[in-house]
Amino acid sequence: MDEAGSIIKRDAPAHRYAIITDDVVGPLYASRTSEAIGADRCSVLTVPTGETHKTRETWAQLTDTLVEQGHGRDTTLVALGGGVIGDLAGFVAATFLRGIPYINVPTTLVAMVDAAVGGKTGVDTGAGKNLVGAFHRPACVIADPRTLRTLSDRHVRSGMAEALKHGIVADARYFELVASCAEEVPVDSDRMVELIAGSISIKGEIVKRDEYELGRRKVLNFGHTLGHAVEFQSKYRLFHGEAVSIGMALEAEIAERVGIAQPGTASSIRAALTMAGLPSDYPTELDSKGLLAATRVDKKARRGVVEYALPKCIGEMAGAETGWAIPISDVTVLEVLG
Repeated sequence: MDEAGSIIKRDAPAHRYAIITDDVVGPLYASRTSEAIGADRCSVLTVPTGETHKTRETWAQLTDTLVEQGHGRDTTLVALGGGVIGDLAGFVAATFLRGIPYINVPTTLVAMVDAAVGGKTGVDTGAGKNLVGAFHRPACVIADPRTLRTLSDRHVRSGMAEALKHGIVADARYFELVASCAEEVPVDSDRMVELIAGSISIKGEIVKRDEYELGRRKVLNFGHTLGHAVEFQSKYRLFHGEAVSIGMALEAEIAERVGIAQPGTASSIRAALTMAGLPSDYPTELDSKGLLAATRVDKKARRGVVEYALPKCIGEMAGAETGWAIPISDVTVLEVLG
Protein backbone atom coordinates (compact mmCIF):
# COMPACT_ATOMS: atom_id res chain seq x y z
CA MET A 1 0.00 0.00 0.00
CA ASP A 2 2.96 2.33 0.58
CA GLU A 3 3.81 2.09 -3.12
CA ALA A 4 0.23 1.96 -4.46
CA GLY A 5 0.16 5.55 -5.70
CA SER A 6 3.33 5.27 -7.76
CA ILE A 7 2.34 1.85 -9.13
CA ILE A 8 -1.12 3.08 -10.15
CA LYS A 9 0.27 6.13 -11.94
CA ARG A 10 2.97 4.03 -13.62
CA ASP A 11 0.79 1.17 -14.85
CA ALA A 12 -2.41 3.10 -15.64
CA PRO A 13 -1.51 6.77 -16.21
CA ALA A 14 -4.58 8.95 -16.47
CA HIS A 15 -5.80 12.53 -16.33
CA ARG A 16 -8.17 11.63 -13.47
CA TYR A 17 -8.76 8.68 -11.16
CA ALA A 18 -11.80 7.33 -9.35
CA ILE A 19 -11.50 4.95 -6.41
CA ILE A 20 -14.45 2.60 -5.94
CA THR A 21 -14.60 1.12 -2.45
CA ASP A 22 -17.09 0.15 0.25
CA ASP A 23 -18.03 1.61 3.61
CA VAL A 24 -15.80 -0.81 5.51
CA VAL A 25 -12.58 -0.61 3.47
CA GLY A 26 -12.98 3.03 2.49
CA PRO A 27 -12.37 4.48 5.98
CA LEU A 28 -9.21 2.36 6.28
CA TYR A 29 -7.47 2.99 2.97
CA ALA A 30 -9.34 5.33 0.60
CA SER A 31 -7.89 8.64 1.80
CA ARG A 32 -4.41 7.16 1.94
CA THR A 33 -4.69 5.85 -1.61
CA SER A 34 -6.26 9.06 -2.92
CA GLU A 35 -3.50 11.20 -1.43
CA ALA A 36 -0.84 8.86 -2.85
CA ILE A 37 -2.31 9.31 -6.33
CA GLY A 38 -3.01 13.01 -5.86
CA ALA A 39 -6.20 14.05 -4.09
CA ASP A 40 -6.86 16.87 -6.57
CA ARG A 41 -7.01 14.29 -9.40
CA CYS A 42 -8.92 11.59 -7.57
CA SER A 43 -12.51 11.08 -6.45
CA VAL A 44 -13.77 8.39 -4.06
CA LEU A 45 -17.06 6.54 -4.69
CA THR A 46 -18.31 4.47 -1.75
CA VAL A 47 -20.97 1.76 -1.81
CA PRO A 48 -22.43 -0.36 1.01
CA THR A 49 -20.45 -3.47 1.82
CA GLY A 50 -21.58 -6.99 0.94
CA GLU A 51 -22.62 -9.27 -1.91
CA THR A 52 -26.23 -8.08 -1.73
CA HIS A 53 -25.08 -4.72 -3.12
CA LYS A 54 -23.25 -6.21 -6.13
CA THR A 55 -26.18 -5.43 -8.40
CA ARG A 56 -27.12 -3.69 -11.62
CA GLU A 57 -28.64 -0.94 -9.49
CA THR A 58 -25.30 -0.24 -7.79
CA TRP A 59 -23.56 -0.40 -11.16
CA ALA A 60 -26.00 2.18 -12.53
CA GLN A 61 -25.47 4.49 -9.55
CA LEU A 62 -21.69 4.34 -9.97
CA THR A 63 -21.75 4.98 -13.72
CA ASP A 64 -24.19 7.87 -13.24
CA THR A 65 -21.90 9.38 -10.61
CA LEU A 66 -18.88 9.09 -12.89
CA VAL A 67 -20.78 10.97 -15.59
CA GLU A 68 -21.94 13.63 -13.13
CA GLN A 69 -18.36 14.14 -11.92
CA GLY A 70 -17.12 14.62 -15.48
CA HIS A 71 -15.01 11.50 -15.78
CA GLY A 72 -14.11 10.45 -19.31
CA ARG A 73 -12.05 7.96 -21.24
CA ASP A 74 -8.94 9.54 -19.72
CA THR A 75 -9.98 8.20 -16.30
CA THR A 76 -8.59 5.12 -14.54
CA LEU A 77 -10.71 3.34 -11.93
CA VAL A 78 -9.18 1.81 -8.81
CA ALA A 79 -11.06 -1.11 -7.22
CA LEU A 80 -10.18 -0.94 -3.51
CA GLY A 81 -11.68 -3.75 -1.46
CA GLY A 82 -12.63 -7.40 -1.52
CA GLY A 83 -13.98 -9.61 -4.27
CA VAL A 84 -17.33 -7.83 -4.44
CA ILE A 85 -15.68 -4.47 -5.10
CA GLY A 86 -13.28 -5.98 -7.63
CA ASP A 87 -16.14 -7.59 -9.57
CA LEU A 88 -18.33 -4.49 -9.39
CA ALA A 89 -15.68 -1.85 -10.15
CA GLY A 90 -14.24 -4.05 -12.89
CA PHE A 91 -17.67 -4.24 -14.53
CA VAL A 92 -18.04 -0.47 -14.28
CA ALA A 93 -14.63 -0.12 -15.96
CA ALA A 94 -15.57 -2.65 -18.65
CA THR A 95 -18.76 -0.80 -19.59
CA PHE A 96 -18.23 2.89 -18.82
CA LEU A 97 -17.71 4.67 -22.16
CA ARG A 98 -17.26 1.18 -23.69
CA GLY A 99 -14.30 0.43 -21.45
CA ILE A 100 -11.68 2.31 -19.43
CA PRO A 101 -8.61 1.04 -17.54
CA TYR A 102 -8.77 -0.11 -13.95
CA ILE A 103 -6.45 -1.41 -11.27
CA ASN A 104 -7.38 -3.96 -8.63
CA VAL A 105 -6.23 -3.38 -5.05
CA PRO A 106 -7.62 -6.41 -3.17
CA THR A 107 -7.80 -6.15 0.62
CA THR A 108 -9.18 -9.62 1.49
CA LEU A 109 -7.56 -13.02 1.14
CA VAL A 110 -10.24 -14.40 -1.20
CA ALA A 111 -9.69 -11.41 -3.49
CA MET A 112 -5.89 -11.63 -3.36
CA VAL A 113 -5.68 -15.33 -4.17
CA ASP A 114 -8.57 -15.52 -6.62
CA ALA A 115 -11.14 -12.81 -7.36
CA ALA A 116 -8.71 -10.03 -8.33
CA VAL A 117 -6.78 -12.25 -10.75
CA GLY A 118 -8.09 -13.15 -14.18
CA GLY A 119 -10.23 -10.28 -15.41
CA LYS A 120 -13.71 -11.65 -14.66
CA THR A 121 -16.08 -8.83 -13.72
CA GLY A 122 -19.80 -8.75 -13.11
CA VAL A 123 -22.85 -8.29 -10.93
CA ASP A 124 -25.53 -10.56 -9.50
CA THR A 125 -29.20 -10.63 -10.45
CA GLY A 126 -32.31 -11.89 -8.72
CA ALA A 127 -31.87 -15.20 -10.54
CA GLY A 128 -28.29 -15.91 -9.55
CA LYS A 129 -24.68 -14.88 -9.02
CA ASN A 130 -22.48 -13.16 -11.62
CA LEU A 131 -25.03 -13.56 -14.41
CA VAL A 132 -24.23 -10.17 -15.96
CA GLY A 133 -20.61 -9.34 -16.58
CA ALA A 134 -17.62 -9.05 -18.90
CA PHE A 135 -14.02 -10.12 -19.23
CA HIS A 136 -11.92 -6.99 -18.61
CA ARG A 137 -8.34 -7.40 -17.53
CA PRO A 138 -6.96 -4.98 -14.89
CA ALA A 139 -3.84 -3.02 -15.74
CA CYS A 140 -2.29 -4.53 -12.61
CA VAL A 141 -3.14 -6.04 -9.24
CA ILE A 142 -1.62 -4.66 -6.04
CA ALA A 143 -1.89 -7.08 -3.11
CA ASP A 144 -0.50 -6.07 0.27
CA PRO A 145 -0.86 -8.92 2.82
CA ARG A 146 -0.71 -6.40 5.66
CA THR A 147 -4.30 -5.40 4.86
CA LEU A 148 -5.33 -8.86 6.08
CA ARG A 149 -4.64 -7.75 9.65
CA THR A 150 -8.01 -6.01 9.79
CA LEU A 151 -9.95 -9.12 8.70
CA SER A 152 -11.93 -11.38 10.98
CA ASP A 153 -10.78 -14.98 11.32
CA ARG A 154 -13.86 -16.03 9.36
CA HIS A 155 -12.91 -13.81 6.41
CA VAL A 156 -9.38 -15.20 6.33
CA ARG A 157 -10.60 -18.79 6.46
CA SER A 158 -12.96 -18.02 3.59
CA GLY A 159 -9.94 -17.11 1.48
CA MET A 160 -8.22 -20.38 2.37
CA ALA A 161 -10.96 -22.23 0.47
CA GLU A 162 -9.92 -20.69 -2.84
CA ALA A 163 -6.25 -21.39 -2.08
CA LEU A 164 -7.05 -25.06 -1.40
CA LYS A 165 -9.00 -25.13 -4.68
CA HIS A 166 -5.94 -24.02 -6.63
CA GLY A 167 -3.96 -26.90 -5.16
CA ILE A 168 -6.70 -29.40 -6.00
CA VAL A 169 -7.01 -28.30 -9.62
CA ALA A 170 -3.33 -27.91 -10.46
CA ASP A 171 -0.68 -28.60 -7.81
CA ALA A 172 -0.72 -31.31 -5.13
CA ARG A 173 2.36 -29.85 -3.41
CA TYR A 174 0.67 -26.47 -3.11
CA PHE A 175 -2.44 -28.16 -1.70
CA GLU A 176 -0.25 -29.73 1.01
CA LEU A 177 1.34 -26.34 1.75
CA VAL A 178 -2.06 -24.71 2.24
CA ALA A 179 -3.41 -27.63 4.25
CA SER A 180 -0.33 -27.61 6.52
CA CYS A 181 -0.94 -24.01 7.61
CA ALA A 182 -4.71 -23.88 7.28
CA GLU A 183 -5.43 -24.53 10.94
CA GLU A 184 -3.46 -21.60 12.34
CA VAL A 185 -4.04 -19.17 9.43
CA PRO A 186 -0.74 -17.24 9.79
CA VAL A 187 -1.70 -13.77 8.55
CA ASP A 188 1.57 -12.07 9.57
CA SER A 189 4.08 -14.55 8.22
CA ASP A 190 6.25 -15.41 5.24
CA ARG A 191 4.08 -18.53 4.86
CA MET A 192 1.06 -16.36 4.09
CA VAL A 193 3.03 -14.42 1.47
CA GLU A 194 4.11 -17.76 -0.03
CA LEU A 195 0.51 -18.96 -0.02
CA ILE A 196 -0.79 -15.82 -1.78
CA ALA A 197 2.01 -15.86 -4.36
CA GLY A 198 1.42 -19.56 -5.02
CA SER A 199 -2.26 -19.07 -5.76
CA ILE A 200 -1.60 -16.08 -8.00
CA SER A 201 1.00 -18.10 -9.91
CA ILE A 202 -1.31 -21.10 -10.41
CA LYS A 203 -4.34 -19.09 -11.46
CA GLY A 204 -2.31 -16.64 -13.52
CA GLU A 205 -0.74 -19.43 -15.56
CA ILE A 206 -4.12 -21.04 -16.28
CA VAL A 207 -5.74 -17.73 -17.21
CA LYS A 208 -2.82 -16.72 -19.43
CA ARG A 209 -3.45 -19.79 -21.59
CA ASP A 210 -7.26 -19.44 -21.66
CA GLU A 211 -8.34 -15.91 -20.79
CA TYR A 212 -11.95 -16.24 -21.93
CA GLU A 213 -12.71 -19.62 -20.34
CA LEU A 214 -13.08 -21.58 -23.56
CA GLY A 215 -11.07 -24.55 -22.32
CA ARG A 216 -8.74 -25.27 -19.43
CA ARG A 217 -9.73 -22.22 -17.38
CA LYS A 218 -12.98 -24.07 -16.65
CA VAL A 219 -11.09 -26.17 -14.08
CA LEU A 220 -11.10 -23.11 -11.82
CA ASN A 221 -14.87 -23.57 -11.52
CA PHE A 222 -14.35 -26.60 -9.27
CA GLY A 223 -16.64 -26.17 -6.27
CA HIS A 224 -18.40 -23.18 -7.79
CA THR A 225 -21.37 -24.80 -9.52
CA LEU A 226 -22.91 -26.09 -6.30
CA GLY A 227 -21.04 -23.44 -4.31
CA HIS A 228 -22.75 -20.59 -6.11
CA ALA A 229 -26.10 -22.36 -5.65
CA VAL A 230 -25.49 -22.65 -1.89
CA GLU A 231 -24.33 -19.02 -1.67
CA PHE A 232 -27.37 -17.78 -3.59
CA GLN A 233 -29.90 -19.96 -1.77
CA SER A 234 -28.48 -18.85 1.59
CA LYS A 235 -29.18 -15.25 0.51
CA TYR A 236 -25.44 -14.63 0.86
CA ARG A 237 -25.41 -15.31 4.59
CA LEU A 238 -22.53 -17.65 3.80
CA PHE A 239 -19.28 -16.05 2.64
CA HIS A 240 -18.15 -16.92 -0.87
CA GLY A 241 -15.28 -19.09 0.35
CA GLU A 242 -17.55 -20.97 2.75
CA ALA A 243 -19.99 -21.74 -0.07
CA VAL A 244 -17.15 -22.83 -2.37
CA SER A 245 -15.86 -25.06 0.41
CA ILE A 246 -19.23 -26.82 0.58
CA GLY A 247 -19.30 -26.99 -3.22
CA MET A 248 -15.86 -28.62 -3.39
CA ALA A 249 -16.80 -31.26 -0.82
CA LEU A 250 -20.00 -32.12 -2.68
CA GLU A 251 -18.51 -32.01 -6.17
CA ALA A 252 -15.57 -34.20 -5.12
CA GLU A 253 -18.10 -36.72 -3.86
CA ILE A 254 -19.88 -36.54 -7.22
CA ALA A 255 -16.56 -37.17 -8.97
CA GLU A 256 -15.98 -40.33 -6.92
CA ARG A 257 -19.57 -41.50 -7.31
CA VAL A 258 -19.38 -41.41 -11.13
CA GLY A 259 -15.95 -43.06 -11.16
CA ILE A 260 -13.92 -40.01 -12.21
CA ALA A 261 -11.95 -39.32 -9.02
CA GLN A 262 -9.57 -41.72 -7.32
CA PRO A 263 -11.03 -43.26 -4.15
CA GLY A 264 -10.16 -41.13 -1.14
CA THR A 265 -10.03 -37.85 -3.04
CA ALA A 266 -13.23 -36.54 -1.46
CA SER A 267 -12.17 -37.51 2.05
CA SER A 268 -8.78 -35.79 1.60
CA ILE A 269 -10.51 -32.62 0.49
CA ARG A 270 -12.99 -32.74 3.37
CA ALA A 271 -10.16 -33.28 5.85
CA ALA A 272 -8.28 -30.21 4.57
CA LEU A 273 -11.45 -28.10 4.68
CA THR A 274 -12.13 -29.21 8.25
CA MET A 275 -8.55 -28.31 9.26
CA ALA A 276 -9.13 -24.85 7.80
CA GLY A 277 -12.30 -24.45 9.85
CA LEU A 278 -14.45 -24.47 6.72
CA PRO A 279 -17.85 -26.14 6.22
CA SER A 280 -18.32 -29.18 3.97
CA ASP A 281 -22.09 -29.69 4.29
CA TYR A 282 -24.78 -27.25 3.21
CA PRO A 283 -27.05 -25.73 5.87
CA THR A 284 -29.98 -27.95 6.78
CA GLU A 285 -32.51 -25.19 6.08
CA LEU A 286 -31.59 -25.29 2.38
CA ASP A 287 -33.55 -27.61 0.09
CA SER A 288 -31.72 -30.03 -2.24
CA LYS A 289 -34.18 -29.46 -5.07
CA GLY A 290 -33.81 -25.71 -4.66
CA LEU A 291 -30.03 -26.05 -4.91
CA LEU A 292 -30.38 -28.18 -8.04
CA ALA A 293 -32.70 -25.61 -9.60
CA ALA A 294 -30.20 -22.84 -8.83
CA THR A 295 -27.47 -24.69 -10.78
CA ARG A 296 -29.64 -24.58 -13.89
CA VAL A 297 -29.35 -20.82 -14.24
CA ASP A 298 -25.59 -20.97 -13.69
CA LYS A 299 -23.29 -19.98 -16.55
CA LYS A 300 -22.06 -23.59 -16.74
CA ALA A 301 -25.39 -25.06 -17.88
CA ARG A 302 -25.42 -26.26 -21.50
CA ARG A 303 -28.43 -27.60 -23.45
CA GLY A 304 -30.37 -28.15 -20.25
CA VAL A 305 -27.55 -30.13 -18.57
CA VAL A 306 -25.26 -28.70 -15.90
CA GLU A 307 -21.55 -29.22 -16.47
CA TYR A 308 -19.06 -29.59 -13.62
CA ALA A 309 -15.32 -29.20 -13.21
CA LEU A 310 -14.30 -32.40 -11.40
CA PRO A 311 -10.98 -33.70 -10.05
CA LYS A 312 -9.26 -36.98 -10.91
CA CYS A 313 -7.15 -36.62 -7.79
CA ILE A 314 -5.49 -33.89 -5.77
CA GLY A 315 -3.56 -31.80 -8.29
CA GLU A 316 -5.18 -33.08 -11.48
CA MET A 317 -8.55 -32.37 -13.04
CA ALA A 318 -10.61 -34.59 -15.32
CA GLY A 319 -12.25 -33.60 -18.58
CA ALA A 320 -9.39 -32.82 -20.99
CA GLU A 321 -11.21 -34.77 -23.68
CA THR A 322 -14.53 -32.98 -23.05
CA GLY A 323 -13.30 -29.38 -22.81
CA TRP A 324 -12.69 -29.58 -19.06
CA ALA A 325 -16.43 -29.66 -18.28
CA ILE A 326 -18.34 -32.85 -17.47
CA PRO A 327 -22.15 -33.13 -17.68
CA ILE A 328 -23.67 -34.72 -14.59
CA SER A 329 -27.24 -35.99 -14.33
CA ASP A 330 -29.70 -34.46 -11.89
CA VAL A 331 -30.19 -37.92 -10.35
CA THR A 332 -26.54 -38.14 -9.36
CA VAL A 333 -26.48 -34.61 -7.97
CA LEU A 334 -29.59 -35.23 -5.86
CA GLU A 335 -28.10 -38.48 -4.54
CA VAL A 336 -25.07 -36.56 -3.27
CA LEU A 337 -27.15 -33.68 -1.93
CA GLY A 338 -29.20 -36.23 0.01
